Amino acid sequence: MTYELLIGLRYTRAKRRTRFISFISVISVLGMALGVAALIVVLSVMNGFQTELRSRILGVASHVQISSFNGELSDWPAVARAASGQPGVRAAAPYISAQGMLAYEQTVRGTLVRGVLPEAEETVAEFNRYMRGGSLGVLRPGEFGIVLGVELAHALQVSVGDKVTLIAPQGLITPAAVLPRLKQFRVVGIFEAGMYEYDSGLSLIHLADAQALYRMEDRVSGVRLKLDDLFAAPRVSRELLPRLGADVQISDWTRSHANFFRAVALEKRMMFLILLLIVAVAAFNIVSTLIMAVTDKEADIAILRTLGASPASIMSIFITQGTLIAMAGLLLGVGGGLLLAFNLETAVPALERLLGVQLWTKEVYFISELPSEVHWDDVGIIVVVSFVLSLLSTLYPSWRAARTNPAEALRYE
Repeated sequence: MTYELLIGLRYTRAKRRTRFISFISVISVLGMALGVAALIVVLSVMNGFQTELRSRILGVASHVQISSFNGELSDWPAVARAASGQPGVRAAAPYISAQGMLAYEQTVRGTLVRGVLPEAEETVAEFNRYMRGGSLGVLRPGEFGIVLGVELAHALQVSVGDKVTLIAPQGLITPAAVLPRLKQFRVVGIFEAGMYEYDSGLSLIHLADAQALYRMEDRVSGVRLKLDDLFAAPRVSRELLPRLGADVQISDWTRSHANFFRAVALEKRMMFLILLLIVAVAAFNIVSTLIMAVTDKEADIAILRTLGASPASIMSIFITQGTLIAMAGLLLGVGGGLLLAFNLETAVPALERLLGVQLWTKEVYFISELPSEVHWDDVGIIVVVSFVLSLLSTLYPSWRAARTNPAEALRYE
């Protein structure tokens, strides 16, 4: 052990006349620990939210969507077979997407109608996971059943078993007038995906019923794909395009929901920068601690200089002291942050009972518990940035200690 490290370790221990400096050191350690722990917990919660929202969106939407430029795909079985043969594609399902109006008694609501094959739809989406009543498998051709989102069903004031009227925008031209195409459907299921966009505006009917209502014969709007790795969607889309030809267009979830996920990523970065200010405050505390230590140890510094210690050695002593304070705060913060992030589902209810308030409401957020997902690369970035800030905070006090004049420091000793 070099003497610089040995002296730096001794300066971190409290003595009777330096108790106040040691108290400031403890505050610096706690401030660093609080900032690091807060960063780990908040970023883990935001990661959990991002994963939860992504799973909810892609539980209703699709990883990749193949459609034609005119909105109607005629030879869809061939397209589905060609897409299924692409490495990384798990399943394919046809769909029809069209606008419509739902009417029940005196209430009318607009809806996005999706015609599906129930057995194929379950391979690319997870509607059975979100069903609150009925089942997607009850949809059968010719029986004109319909599955509604929970908010849409609530707006229409219908439940399973009620009959609603679906009005298609395509009209019937008669000598008297243009009459709207309408058909009565029976509600066979209600789903709750937890995304208001889908819960309030999406309705599902059988593919054959959609073809009959919208007069599409054997054509569909497109084919939806589910991939083994959802993050490979852009690459799979690029590889599929030459295989399917130029008369189709392919979009993936990273493009169709780009603004939403970009907003979540931006919010995560801003929260990181905001919470990093806590670490910066702790780093300023280290500066004040070391400046007070340098002032208190001027006589010791002067004696070391007269014994032959170089300015670089004096700097090393106080850099060591500041680094030890920072490392103690980092270790305490990382340990506490990870412990809290991994046990958030237990910590939040305990905090609610302790404070007597409800911090998390399922009816508002549509999620039963606070999600948390620790990303080790985030933890690594937090540790590195915090350590660099702490190391930088030791430079000025150490440089000031190295410039101490031994004659001036010992004049009144």
